[in-house]
Amino acid sequence: MSGARDVLVLVREAKLADVLGRRLIDRLGTDRLEASGVLTTAQGLWVVFDNMPHLVRVDAALPVPDPQATVVHHPSESQGFEDLALDVATGRFFTVIEAQERYPEVWMARVWEFDADVHPVRTRWLDLDLPSENKGIEGISHLRRGGAEYLLALTEGNHGADGALGRRGGGGRIHVFTPQDDESWRHVATIDLPASLAAVDYSGISVHGNRIAVLSQCSGVLWTGYLSPDNWDIMDQGRTCRLPPDDRGRVVYGTAEGVSWLSANTVVIASDRAKHEQPQRIRAKDQSLHVFRLP
Repeated sequence: MSGARDVLVLVREAKLADVLGRRLIDRLGTDRLEASGVLTTAQGLWVVFDNMPHLVRVDAALPVPDPQATVVHHPSESQGFEDLALDVATGRFFTVIEAQERYPEVWMARVWEFDADVHPVRTRWLDLDLPSENKGIEGISHLRRGGAEYLLALTEGNHGADGALGRRGGGGRIHVFTPQDDESWRHVATIDLPASLAAVDYSGISVHGNRIAVLSQCSGVLWTGYLSPDNWDIMDQGRTCRLPPDDRGRVVYGTAEGVSWLSANTVVIASDRAKHEQPQRIRAKDQSLHVFRLP
């Protein structure tokens, strides 16, 4: 991968449990903080989880504990979310469920829309067939162009597939949707990530202006590039950076799930819960938020 020897520089990090504190952990009703998406806003960092339908907000400085941390329960949904996005113009939030069965044997992602006070408003489908229940949409980002609004949705597998083809690098895809009606978002374009990005899978996306970041958990890399302002093409090959390894070169950020731009050269990454079989060095970094600077 081009530039893969570049390594992100850790600025700060903290376990979500330490940032939230015991009181808010009790409000969530679980110690399992399977963070799957993170979003930077003027009010702080919003985080969603794939094991529960609630949202939390914490200070981007990651104080331990954060006295202003907030939990928002979502009574309308029993399933967790993969990522979240914000319409800056209206203050509306969006969360995405990776895949659900819309029709018999037809899997699509489902998006919840919230008002500016984070009250659930409605749910709509992303009108795109997905390969399976477990290989769906891993990240979303919202933007406006020419007076129209769009959701950009990142698929987990390469080539829009699961299985061996989905793990064959060089086929990363981002799908573009625009509102169609009260039931769905219409698919209008597909963005092909550079073939040089040979990641095994994709776990998070963040778009700010024409700047784009794509995270791969399995490959342990962050790719950054630029969208053309005139169409949905990637302007160049972009840049690929590794998440920092330990002093022996081994993976430590093995559960990186969500990403959001903090500034022009910093990102925040959310880490999922490690599996029991994963080593202690990965468990030490799981269920956390990490701020990295691009080298």
